[in-house]
Order: sequence, then C-alpha cells, then structure tokens
Amino acid sequence: MSLFWRIFSLNAAGLVAATALLLGPVTVSTPVLPGEALILLGGLAVLLAGNAIVLRMGLTPLHRLGRAMATADLLVPGARPPVAGPAEAAELIATYNTMLDRLQAERAAGAGRALHAQERERHRIARELHDEVGQTFTAVLLQLKRVADRVPGDLREEVSLAQEATRAGLDEIRRIARRLRPGVLEELGLASALRSLAAEFTHHGLTVHHHVPGDLPALAPEAELVIYRVAQEGLTNTARHSAADRAELSLSPLPDGVELLVRDNGTGLGTAPEGAGIRGMRERALLIGAEIHIEPAPGRGTDVRLHIPAPTGHGHGARAGDRA
Repeated sequence: MSLFWRIFSLNAAGLVAATALLLGPVTVSTPVLPGEALILLGGLAVLLAGNAIVLRMGLTPLHRLGRAMATADLLVPGARPPVAGPAEAAELIATYNTMLDRLQAERAAGAGRALHAQERERHRIARELHDEVGQTFTAVLLQLKRVADRVPGDLREEVSLAQEATRAGLDEIRRIARRLRPGVLEELGLASALRSLAAEFTHHGLTVHHHVPGDLPALAPEAELVIYRVAQEGLTNTARHSAADRAELSLSPLPDGVELLVRDNGTGLGTAPEGAGIRGMRERALLIGAEIHIEPAPGRGTDVRLHIPAPTGHGHGARAGDRA
C-alpha cells in the first residue's frame, strides 16, 4: 500500500469514529467533565500515535536511502540500499539503484579507456627511455672509457667517478622503463612477472617473500595486467610509506577465480584518506569486475586483497613461461 493511502485510511478511520461517537449517545458537556476530557484526549493520543507509526514506517526507507546516497562510492560495487517500504519509497530506491548501476557501468567504461590510454603512454615513454636516453647514456659511457685511457693519472679517479655515475643513471633509466612497461609480463607470463616484481622490491631494509604457483586459471590479458599493476602499487606503497621490513606477495587459485594478496608488517593504514594510488587500484579492479579490499593485516600492517572472478568458458592452465 502506498504511503498516501496508509495515512489517508488512518485519518479517515479516526474521523469516522469521532463522527459516529458524536452522532451516537455520547455527548460533551459544557463545561467539559473530567471523564469526557480523558476520553477525548485518549482518542486524540491514539490518532496521533497511529499517524506517527504510519509515517515512521513510510519514511524509514527514505532515511535509509538518504544515508546510502551520502556514502555512495562508485568504486565499491554492490553497495545498494534494499528495496523496501511503501510503493513510492520502493520505486524511488529501485530507481536510485538502477541509476547507480548505470553510472558504475559508464565509469568502468570511461576508466577502461583512460587506463588503456595510460598503458599506451607508459609503453611510449618506456620505449623512448630505452631507445633514446638509454642509448645516449651508453654512448657517454663508451666515450668516458676512451677518455679514461688517455687522461693523466691524477684525473683518472674523477673520470672513474663520472663513469660510475653514468652507469648508475643508465641502470635507473632501465629500471624505470621496466616499471613503466612490464615486458616480462608479455614475454614470460603473469607468474614470472610477479616473481620478478618481488625480487625488484627486495632491497636493503625490505624483504618480499612470494608464493606464485605456476598452475593458475587462465586469465584474460586485461586481468593479468590489473593483477600486476595492483601488486606493483601495493609493494610501492609498502616500500614508501609503511616502514615495513617484510612483505608477502601471493597469488592463489580459488574455485571461482584467483586472489592476489599483498601483505606487509608496517605501520598500517592509519587515519589518512585514500591517495591516488589506492584509488587507481580500485579503478583497475572495477574495470575487470574484481573486488578489492584494503584492510589491516593480522597483528600489524596492511592487507591488499584482489579477488578476480574466473572468466566463463575457459579452462585452467598456464603459460609455458609461468611454469619456469
């Protein structure tokens, strides 16, 4: 029953009852006697209480909808207020849920286009760093080597320092190019790329343990790229912000897909708002219909869990390179 008819029926019932009493044997004296006043006040209280109950029942779903609208986040799929209450409220909630679904689909499509454009730009920059800047540094190294063979002895140490600085710059450029364009992912597969990523982030003060089996369900290239980028961002946050000395990277097969876990023993999430890195991870997860949860780890630290559903119509298997 709609909210209008609920309130109308209750008010009509009260007015009909009051009219029946006035037309019947009940009379009101002048001045009003105490007993008559109590009866009138009791009837008024019953009518007001009935109106309050009906309004509360009718408006509670709208209050729930208001809270849902205030906390809605398109990066958190599935968070929808239940469709309940009078007809008008139920229709409004259903319309709101449909609008959220449409906005989420449009945002996922837009995020997909933006992320694909971002990956293309990453590949272009990585190629230019490797082919142009890298070759320039290599030529400088060769030139410095020729100079070192001809300079006086008192200058050789300075030339050697210049060689070391140039070589370090070349290594850094290559490292940046690898992070921009994960060639190992394209060439050897997801498992090998994740193992390489764990080795890359293992440095002084941080040890990354990995557990990535070779026998994983077959995943779409987009899903593999999302898994790699989320793992990369999770380890980057660990190295930069968590003050952790140990991290764990694992990819586990599940009956309905796979789950990526990046765990550290650092300082935890704290009260700081989510930054661009975490928002980017949520955008990528939304792109492939995955669920991502960022929460405190058991004991201390942070857990980043990414659950990727298995693609329909595909069997299990792995690339040849993943079994290496």
